[in-house]
Amino acid sequence: MSDISVVICTHNPRPGYLRRVFGALQAQTLARERWELLIIDNASTERLADTWDLSWHSRARHVREDEPGLTQARLRGIKESKGDLLVFVDDDNVLAPDFLEKAGALAADHPYLGVFGAGILEPEFEVPPPPELGPHLQMLALRWVPTARWSNNTEDFECTPWGAGLCVKRRVAEDYRKLLDQLNVTELLDRQGERLYAGGDDVFSWASVLGGQGFGVFPELRITHLISAGRLTRRYFLRLIHDHSFSHGVLSYLRVGMQARRVGLYQYVRLLIHGIKHGRFSMSCQWVASRGRNRAKRFISDHRLQPLQSSARASFLR
Repeated sequence: MSDISVVICTHNPRPGYLRRVFGALQAQTLARERWELLIIDNASTERLADTWDLSWHSRARHVREDEPGLTQARLRGIKESKGDLLVFVDDDNVLAPDFLEKAGALAADHPYLGVFGAGILEPEFEVPPPPELGPHLQMLALRWVPTARWSNNTEDFECTPWGAGLCVKRRVAEDYRKLLDQLNVTELLDRQGERLYAGGDDVFSWASVLGGQGFGVFPELRITHLISAGRLTRRYFLRLIHDHSFSHGVLSYLRVGMQARRVGLYQYVRLLIHGIKHGRFSMSCQWVASRGRNRAKRFISDHRLQPLQSSARASFLR
């Protein structure tokens, strides 16, 4: 594998976290002439180029993207980058020192994988998470897999790499852009301001499969995920669960044509029983997830969406 492009998409980053992200990049074992660094400043209140010095890396530069949203920042990173392998790093991801070196080796050793990512995503919590959040912490992009896993089945979510440390080969990155144009739902993918939408990571894997390749995760790729106190509250998790259910509900319909059933009287009774057994917060999580799915059904109907047909799947790369 030749050049690597490290792309950090960020909006109003925490200075302490971003310093640690940069520190981990400065400590990479891969020679700096082998990789470039792009900081995609996604509509931050203060321009990052005015306050963050990148002179420690001769191939680093700031890029300003004024259209808000992680998807737009990623698209700008794809457009501006030059590497054969793109590594997307969040502004709270501390890479292991050998991350880039191993990512390059894995890309070369697995030509049949168009997208892959970290198998070890360990948390560093600013404050201890409340016990009731335990069953849901994986939603904060935490993962531990003992062995490599890969697939070409878009429903195999255990093998689907997440955005933290996402490694995308150039051809798949370009196919991702084309697929987004066909899906035409960019507004509900990934974070946008206060909205905690999701699913953009999955679209990379989908594009890889449509292009005849697979996706996977590798324990050799390790990241420490810095998690702030503000993301460890009940209110944040209820928003996160609702918005994820909405985004994934729409994407699931576009991918395979299946919609979740609307919540009816029977489901309300089940929610009540669940609350009696597992507590009020757990019931609230179930409730906001159902509201997110209902919103997805309305969005699909209002926008007259149709699943990506087999003919389109075969032709979207043409």
